[in-house]
Amino acid sequence: MTAVTPETAGRDRVRRLAGALHRRPRLRLSLLLTAPLLWLAVLYLGSLTVLFVSAFWTTDSFTSQVVKVFSTDNFQELLTTPVFRQVIVRSIGVALAVTVCCAVIAFPLAFYTARVARPKWRPLLVVAILTPLWASYLVKVYAWRLILSEGGLADWMLRPFGLAGPGFGLPATVLTLTYLWLPYMILPVHTALEQLPGGLLDASADLGARPWRTFRSVVLPMVLPGVAAGSVFTFSLSLGDYITVQIVGGKTQLIGNLVYSNIELNLPMAAALGTVPVVVIVLYLLAMRRTGALSSL
Repeated sequence: MTAVTPETAGRDRVRRLAGALHRRPRLRLSLLLTAPLLWLAVLYLGSLTVLFVSAFWTTDSFTSQVVKVFSTDNFQELLTTPVFRQVIVRSIGVALAVTVCCAVIAFPLAFYTARVARPKWRPLLVVAILTPLWASYLVKVYAWRLILSEGGLADWMLRPFGLAGPGFGLPATVLTLTYLWLPYMILPVHTALEQLPGGLLDASADLGARPWRTFRSVVLPMVLPGVAAGSVFTFSLSLGDYITVQIVGGKTQLIGNLVYSNIELNLPMAAALGTVPVVVIVLYLLAMRRTGALSSL
């Protein structure tokens, strides 16, 4: 008889465990998903739950200590204070403006990279589009601060036409955010255009459709899910941004700035303000779901 050594016994246990997992695919899948689902539930959903709960607390006006008593005063203040309403509407408007600008700029660029450029150059063009994402966020924003500052590159280029740069403010914020998040719009639009059958464009031309009619009736309906998928990134990233507006926004205030400024002074109010982008993004995702955008992510 062959002697059973600890190494042999260990290999037998491993083989039995592997055989058991092979016969039970659901158990194998559960073990693979346990760690990421636990991380999602505890760190992400747990933090959102804490945020939502703390939004119903209040702050003692004398000691500035958080009072853990249920109250809806923070949300009532959000709805009744004109400043808060203006900042919320302005933040949503900036996010929508950035999304529209990204879509307008991204479509011709993506059309060139996906349909016009030679196939051997397309991977290099995609890499060129991704290159700005590798640079530091702060470096890019401060570069735009130098461009938009008085006497900067924008003023120098527009001066021969009798114009001046936008300076710091809301237009500068939209412009900078558009530059920051533009690659997130180009990539899904490029993918959608790359998957567009060329025969459809030829068939549309053979049937006598002009370029604008072909774009409106053939290209746009098939590319719209890609545009919507890119808008999920541009809208959500712009809505939650607060650093760019501090650097190039001048006196402009967005909801991220209010959250940041209230963290030390009034934590429950900061939490109530923080729930607004979450609710808006959830509603936006539900709207984009109807376009098929989520399946294009």
